[in-house]
Amino acid sequence: MEQELFRLQQEAEEALRQVDDVAQLEAFRVKFLGRKGGLLSGILRQLGTVASQDRPRLGQLANDVKQAVENQFEEKKKLFVTSSIGTASGVMDYSLPGRYLPFGKLHPVTQVMEEICSIFEGLGFAVAEGPDVETDYYNFEALNIPKHHPARDMHDTFYITESILLRTHTSPMQARIMEKQDPPLRYIAPGKVYRCDSDITHTPMFHQVEGFLVDKEVSFADLKGVLTSFTHKMFEKELALRFRPSFFPFTEPSAEVDIACVICGGKGCRVCKRTGWLEILGSGLIDPEVLKMVGYDPDIYSGFAFGLGVERIAMLKYGIDDIRLYYENDLRFLSQF
Repeated sequence: MEQELFRLQQEAEEALRQVDDVAQLEAFRVKFLGRKGGLLSGILRQLGTVASQDRPRLGQLANDVKQAVENQFEEKKKLFVTSSIGTASGVMDYSLPGRYLPFGKLHPVTQVMEEICSIFEGLGFAVAEGPDVETDYYNFEALNIPKHHPARDMHDTFYITESILLRTHTSPMQARIMEKQDPPLRYIAPGKVYRCDSDITHTPMFHQVEGFLVDKEVSFADLKGVLTSFTHKMFEKELALRFRPSFFPFTEPSAEVDIACVICGGKGCRVCKRTGWLEILGSGLIDPEVLKMVGYDPDIYSGFAFGLGVERIAMLKYGIDDIRLYYENDLRFLSQF
């Protein structure tokens, strides 16, 4: 058996030198190293027939021979793997293009959110973030919306308990920050908000950026100047703005801000409801009652606040007419941004 093992090792080494392609390499593996019909496996099975005193020595020798052949087989296999990148002859072709590795991208809503924050930071606003799960006090009462106030119906709120809810806007950060800091203040608060609403321009979860400024002698002209500057930077052109009188419990006076519809060019489409204008945010001067709630003297300090929907800005920026496309997870759509 000892001579048979040496003979088989020499035969395997010679056969391996004759292998020229992957198919021949696989045939070699089956012939010599196969578990069922391999020649080396067959010899190992014959160890039970040799004398007991020779069995340990021959067993060790058989394992050494098999290990040596397996190592040579693996080395040959590596040569075929490294040479397979190239031509059929196995010669490396360095002129071939590299393999394209796909990489992830930021979601278009995230891109727009970051751009909005960057513009306002350039205007001197700091960024603050708060909890998605909010208390009734900060979401409503601290913003001059007491219990049973009819304005609560405007928000279509997801309640967890009677006093805990998913925030309907990022405006609670206005009260939270003013409670802890003295004016002057200039902040934006980006984040997710939640409302029971769903159509081509609304989703139950969407993103909002709340902004506010508090100081002495702040006027509505300051608000218009900041929002006009933001709009021109965001869309990289001087789009028309329209301030419409409106109502918000935490601002007085209040205004809805519309922008000329960039999807239809002001001619009218389903997104702008055939008006040529699209609402992008609500704004106004902070109500004196809100200032009193946080301990500010409204005779000394004044301020303005605004809140804008990030998805709506993204729709205008990218010319998208259905907000639901952002959340259908279609990579063909998302990879365009």
